[in-house]
Amino acid sequence: MSAKHVEIIAASGTEMFIPLNKLKKSPKNARKTPHSEAAIEAYAASIAAKGILQNLVVEPEFDGEGTATGFYLVTIGEGRRLAQLLRVKRKEIRKTEPIRCVVDTANDPHEISLDENVTRENMHPADQFEAFRKLADERGFGAEEIAARFGVTPNVVRQRLRLGAVSPRLIQLYRDGELALEQVMAFAITDDQARQEAVYERLSYDRDAATIRRLLTETHVAATDRRARFVGLEAYTEAGGTILRDLFTEDRGGYLEDVSLLDLLVTARLGREADSLRAAEGWKWTEPHLDFPHAHGMRRVYPHPVELSAEDQTVLQTVQTEFDRLTEQHQSAEELPDEVDARFGELETEIDRLEAKRQAYDPDDIARGGAFVILNHDGTVRIERGFIRPEDEKPHTETGQDGDTQALGEEGESDDQAPRDGEDEEGAGDEEDEDQRLSDTLVRDLTAHRTLGLRLNLSEQPEVAIVAVTHALAAQIFYFGANAHVVGIQPVKTDLAAHAVGIEDTAAGKAWSDRHANWARQMPKDPSGLWEFVAGLDHDSRMFLFAHCAALTVNAVKLPFDRRPRAMAAAGHLAGAVALDMTGYWRPTVGGYLGRVTKACILEAVREGVSEEAAERLSGMKKAEMAAAAEQLLAATDWLPSLLRTATIEGQVDPQSDAQDSELHSQAAE
Repeated sequence: MSAKHVEIIAASGTEMFIPLNKLKKSPKNARKTPHSEAAIEAYAASIAAKGILQNLVVEPEFDGEGTATGFYLVTIGEGRRLAQLLRVKRKEIRKTEPIRCVVDTANDPHEISLDENVTRENMHPADQFEAFRKLADERGFGAEEIAARFGVTPNVVRQRLRLGAVSPRLIQLYRDGELALEQVMAFAITDDQARQEAVYERLSYDRDAATIRRLLTETHVAATDRRARFVGLEAYTEAGGTILRDLFTEDRGGYLEDVSLLDLLVTARLGREADSLRAAEGWKWTEPHLDFPHAHGMRRVYPHPVELSAEDQTVLQTVQTEFDRLTEQHQSAEELPDEVDARFGELETEIDRLEAKRQAYDPDDIARGGAFVILNHDGTVRIERGFIRPEDEKPHTETGQDGDTQALGEEGESDDQAPRDGEDEEGAGDEEDEDQRLSDTLVRDLTAHRTLGLRLNLSEQPEVAIVAVTHALAAQIFYFGANAHVVGIQPVKTDLAAHAVGIEDTAAGKAWSDRHANWARQMPKDPSGLWEFVAGLDHDSRMFLFAHCAALTVNAVKLPFDRRPRAMAAAGHLAGAVALDMTGYWRPTVGGYLGRVTKACILEAVREGVSEEAAERLSGMKKAEMAAAAEQLLAATDWLPSLLRTATIEGQVDPQSDAQDSELHSQAAE
């Protein structure tokens, strides 16, 4: 062994500064898995801020002949060596930067490397949270500065600072193992420690993080709520509102804490929208409402087709020509250039604006009618126009003179209308004179024979029957006070909003409302022209109008006092005939179903829609939590309660329906 070799061994345990470029990774290091990039980044940030707080432990390197090479192998501190090399790469230090090391030739390098990584105990996370909080409170460090000093992201620092603000009582429970980190993170959604502890006291055995978050935000409004989307978070905060944010989950914008302020802002903006609408369109009144007031009790009128002005027609043709040209030029393109896509949007907007001018309300209706300005489910403004208050209706005699029997909405009621003055004066006068000459008994007898003749003839002419029934249905469904215009065929309409709150605001309800309004816009203003309108429709259009009117008379609502087994059976047959699939119209939600049935029903739904195992996992929950969890599980399924299911298997026979059918046939035979 050389003298130089002996001298180095004698110096074992000596602290010395060694140039960074003379340090190497030891092949005897017990850690074989490389340090992560994040760990190296953290080491580099810490060393830059505070220096190397713990010496590296090294041993001299020898070549094959036992001669010292001048390099040292790092037994303990490889991560710090790599961090310094990263700083060299960033030109923060020189490659010859002196590194304080302890030379150890007495111990087995592999063993001390293993001991370094095995016997140490990491700091409890709660201690980290409180330590970060102390840096912020006592030394005034912000999240960015703390992040730079410890090599973590500012968001991580914010999370730890938030966790450090959790109630000391709850942190102690976390230290004792009675709360999990996920639960502590849920409590950290708010820094109100009294509220945190109050929610903890409300928890039973179910301490799920989602439940904790829900209880802590139950008096707030989510940023995804239609009111928040309508007002906008910026306007809300500018008005002094505060937002609670969850740093540990995707909170989609947070939770608005000042609900009263939010409602005030919504009301004010809806009011401004209503004022602007009244000024722009000239309605007598406009009313802002959060939800559509279904019990308004007013008649509704609709716009009617009008011709575009020559100027608008010219503009429409020009815009449509450009739209068609661009469509042809780019029909094979997989992706449109930004400027072309923007131009398409401009052209579509202009076409829609001009097409809207093809429909217009009667100026008289605008002068005495109004509109509701409503907050839609998606946070946009919805406008429902054409409502006439009872006190703004024309006097009955005037209505008769003007023939102003208007189309009504689905909420309207039909009343008998007196014939107009002078209507069919010659015929009406002759009939009246003859009636005065005949006894009541004879008039009844003759008109009965006439009715029988009508029935016989009509039964042999189905095309005329379609016109007659469609006319009768349309007259009473689309017009106010039009019973006098029909020959005894009267539909009975059922207002579904009286049975299911909010049904008219659903996607299906809106689709029906739009379909109804589309027909109403086409109806002649005066019901005396309705026969010609129905008779003049092509066959397909007439059949669709007939089907629409007939559909509005369907009533499959089951009431507790209503005993209609045959009607319910018929509703089942009708559902099968039209291939009704309620999954397109209804989903099992907490408000619509799961929160209104027993826990047993909830579990049965999950069992049928998901699995037995999923139902078992929910069985120990309280009802509210069970319903919320079931809603999430069933959202991706097509599960329906039995009342909404439709038998779709061809040839399948329902024993109950079969028995009812047999009863019907038996009674018909009798």
